[in-house]
Parts: sequence; structure tokens; C-alpha cells
Amino acid sequence: MKYTLEDYEKLPEGSPYQLIEGKLIMSPAPAPSHQRVSIRLAVKLFNYVREKAKGEVLYSPIDVYLDEENAYQPDIVVILQGSRARITEKGIEGPPDIVVEILSPSTAYYDLTVKKDVYEKTGVKEYWLLDPLRKTFEIYANSQEGFKIISKAKEEGMVSSELLGLKLDLKQVFE
Repeated sequence: MKYTLEDYEKLPEGSPYQLIEGKLIMSPAPAPSHQRVSIRLAVKLFNYVREKAKGEVLYSPIDVYLDEENAYQPDIVVILQGSRARITEKGIEGPPDIVVEILSPSTAYYDLTVKKDVYEKTGVKEYWLLDPLRKTFEIYANSQEGFKIISKAKEEGMVSSELLGLKLDLKQVFE
């Protein structure tokens, strides 16, 4: 059975589901290691974006409505001034400028495949993938040919966001 945004919006608030290609996919609560990485990165992004007056940083759970069959709850999103995305009372409508997904065993398949493809197709400008277990951080930029990796590091080193003009040290993210 295919579900739509209309079906998704009928779920009780706080339901642990995402609408992925018309399927309701349950997302269990993340592990503490995931949450530690998430909060460290969210704080760094929040402070940087606020200091530069560039936009807004929001973190999960928040609904991101991409099309009739896709409503996701990414770990962190960045909406810059002039973005196509609109922040409304129900969530974010349209593609955020930056989407951050922190891999968990239960969601990695979707984050690496289906969701990545939908983010690319709907116009997310940068897609950040972090793996707390392997301590990897990859940043993809959207181009006419789709997502291209522009920065990556494993265990140590720096990654750079072209969109934000921001460099991040993996040691500060994965501590």
C-alpha cells in the first residue's frame, strides 16, 4: 500500500515514522553515541549560522516535506536566507539547503540510498553523512550531475562546507 502526505499527517504527533517513497518506515530512537555526535554538530552549526546571520538550524524531530510521498526527519537541517524551503508550523516545506544524516544501524540503508536520491532530486544543496561507528564524515554538493563528494575525512582531519564556508574538525564532532 502506498501512503501519501495526507496519510502521514494523520499520525499522532511524535510518531516514530518517516514517509519514504510512499512507505511508512519506523525509526527507533537513536543510540547515545548518535545523539552525542548530533548535539555537538548542531551546536557548532547553530552558533556559526547565527553568528554569520545566514539562516536557521533545526534538529530532529522535525518534519521535512519534500513531495507527496516523502516526509523525512533528518537529524539536522540548515535553512539559509533566500532558501526555497519554508519553515511553517507543520515543519519544513521544500528542500533545506543542508541536510545532515547521522547513520544508525536501523536507518543507514535509507540514508545512503533512497533518501539520498530524493534529497538530490528535490534540490538539497549539500548532504552531510556522518557515521559515528566508523567516525567518517562526508559532504556532498548538488550539481547538474547530482551529488558529488566535495569533502570527506575518517577518524581525524577536517571537512569543509562550500555552502557555509565552514571547516569542521572531526575530533570536535566525534570526541
